[in-house]
Amino acid sequence: MKKYIIWGLVVVAVLAAFYLFGAYNNLISNSEAVDNKWAQVETQYQRRFDLIPNVVKTVKGFASQEQTIFADIADARTRYSGASNTEDKVKAANQVESALGRLLVIAENYPDLKSSQLFTDLNVELEGAENRISVERSRFNDAVTKYNLATKRFPSSLVASYFGFEEKDYFQSVDGSENAVPVNF
Repeated sequence: MKKYIIWGLVVVAVLAAFYLFGAYNNLISNSEAVDNKWAQVETQYQRRFDLIPNVVKTVKGFASQEQTIFADIADARTRYSGASNTEDKVKAANQVESALGRLLVIAENYPDLKSSQLFTDLNVELEGAENRISVERSRFNDAVTKYNLATKRFPSSLVASYFGFEEKDYFQSVDGSENAVPVNF
């Protein structure tokens, strides 16, 4: 009888070990997926940042008096480059979006600029970049959801807390970003 109890305990211990390894590896995989998805968001941000100087140069030629907007865009790009965590990068990216929105509204007031093929082409590229960013942000948030669920569901939550897996933040727009950008002339 003792022999069966010992074998039963060994089987339970082996199954528990397999579960522990599986849960740990699942958490690692989900954490890496979140990091990967954020890297994709940053790749799209970089694509946008590469387009911005061309848009700014084109608009500057037509709207040289709009210096504030150009300074805001440069400042936001600098803040993004200097950001050390996801939250700061999101804030800086939102500043870039706001400044770009104002830039495009300003461009509407320059008919010669709007009819310029270069501006039109750059605007189409920028719209494509914005769409890609939106898709990647959504994928990032999906990966965060999967990871966070794995860290919160029992019994994997025990493994997560023991090994220090903490909840990750979602991408969230800043307050007020749902409002249209006001432009006054």
